Amino acid sequence: MFDSDIEIIKGLKKDDKKALTVLYKNYWKILYISSYNLLKDKEVCEEIIQDVFIDVWNKRKELEIRVSFKSYLYACVRYKVFAEFRSNKIMRVELFEELDKRMQYTTPETKMMHKELKYHIELVVDTLPEKCKRVYVLSRNEHLSHKEISEQLGISIKTVENHITNALRVLRASLGQVLFVVLFINS
Repeated sequence: MFDSDIEIIKGLKKDDKKALTVLYKNYWKILYISSYNLLKDKEVCEEIIQDVFIDVWNKRKELEIRVSFKSYLYACVRYKVFAEFRSNKIMRVELFEELDKRMQYTTPETKMMHKELKYHIELVVDTLPEKCKRVYVLSRNEHLSHKEISEQLGISIKTVENHITNALRVLRASLGQVLFVVLFINS
């Protein structure tokens, strides 16, 4: 009955709940895996996937999918994953820096989300004042201690801590813009 995404969309637009069931059965697992690879929180991922399918059902009359349904659903999940990052409910900026460790068993879509997040963080770090950026890079990329950074740059440990705090504050504030950046990168 629903052998293609086009037929599923037609079914959804006709209020056929079976179309939603087929859509869910076809895609829930890969969507869940891609979100879990980043969030590592079963309940949050289940909630995200459920929300995506509820949104699809609620917006079924207006659905205009110009790419594959799979790509559309991944974009919806990516949006909600980034919203979860932005909300700081379960993660802090420091955990973004550990995403490489989380990418061991990923899908291409999860890798794309990771790449977009890293790109955004790099853009934000590049906008930091030069000294703040240097301290952040030495701390996060070169894994130097506050004392080592202090000695290398000839500044106090307290100044190092202040620069890192300021960099993290800017990163946290900017994560709300990730969704905007991602929407245009993927357009």
